[in-house]
Amino acid sequence: MKLINKELEIQDNWNKKNVMLDLQRNLKQKSNIINEIDIIQQNLDLITYTTSSILEDEKITDNLDLVEEMHSLLTETKLKLKILETSLMFKNKEDVYNTYIDIHSGSGGTEAQDWVEMLLRMYTKWIESHKFKHEIIEITDGDVAGLKSVTIRVSGDHAYGWLRTESGIHRLVRKSPFDSGNRRHTSFASVFVYPDVDDEIDIEINPSDLRIDVYRASGAGGQHVNTTESAVRITHLPTKIVTQCQNDRSQHKNKENAMKQLHAKLYLYEQDKMNEIKNKVESEKSDISWGNQIRSYILDDSRIKDLRTKYETSNVQDVLDGNLDQFIEECLRKGY
Repeated sequence: MKLINKELEIQDNWNKKNVMLDLQRNLKQKSNIINEIDIIQQNLDLITYTTSSILEDEKITDNLDLVEEMHSLLTETKLKLKILETSLMFKNKEDVYNTYIDIHSGSGGTEAQDWVEMLLRMYTKWIESHKFKHEIIEITDGDVAGLKSVTIRVSGDHAYGWLRTESGIHRLVRKSPFDSGNRRHTSFASVFVYPDVDDEIDIEINPSDLRIDVYRASGAGGQHVNTTESAVRITHLPTKIVTQCQNDRSQHKNKENAMKQLHAKLYLYEQDKMNEIKNKVESEKSDISWGNQIRSYILDDSRIKDLRTKYETSNVQDVLDGNLDQFIEECLRKGY
């Protein structure tokens, strides 16, 4: 903290936007950690003092409400400590950013499109449980049911750090509600998580490298959204990276949001090139089928298994209701 404050006092840094942003972000991050530690300590002190007083007076039955209150506070404090422990595993510079999540249907037809909608619900539940905020940037309805694709923007402390290990192919195996014979079906969806980087980060985008298409929105959004060509799709021709947005009535605002997504994707693309990562940004979407799975959800066997960490659970509904922390924490512990 002292070192960061000293850096902030250096006048030469005031004219360096990237340096100032990094320093301010680091200061906020460390302040949040210290505040959380203080809250945890205060809670533990209160629990210790209260329970000791009740035990000394030997009046437990007269203070059952207070005992229950302390039990609830202890549960809340344990959760705070667990979240704090996880946040200390965030080592990448980009982990502090807000994030985008792209979900696309793959092999499996209607089943895969329904799977996309299930994943959207799962991540939305997770976001709400962490008190993060989110907005749907783009959504495309399925042919019969579910969704072909959806993009959401997530805002919260270390949102990208929390969610980045969810990138990959998610495989669903279940008895299909769309099959009259109730047969077992396998379907796939890709999840791609990328940071919402600051505008000040220097990513050069040549306008001549862009193809911009406008079209009518196909998802929810009201009559006006669906009857005017307000949706925008931007293709970066050199990298083939595509972004799209349709959540606003204004074509101008949708174009602005799509450009922000492109900026973020190109930033990650350049990071991958600099780190000599063989799988470029879009390669994770190249084959949404058997070969690139990170997690399997076998519903009729009541089993969900992460294929990277080998962590698995039988509490299927709990995971589909947004309890993903155990999978995320295992990935972070093992360096993913």
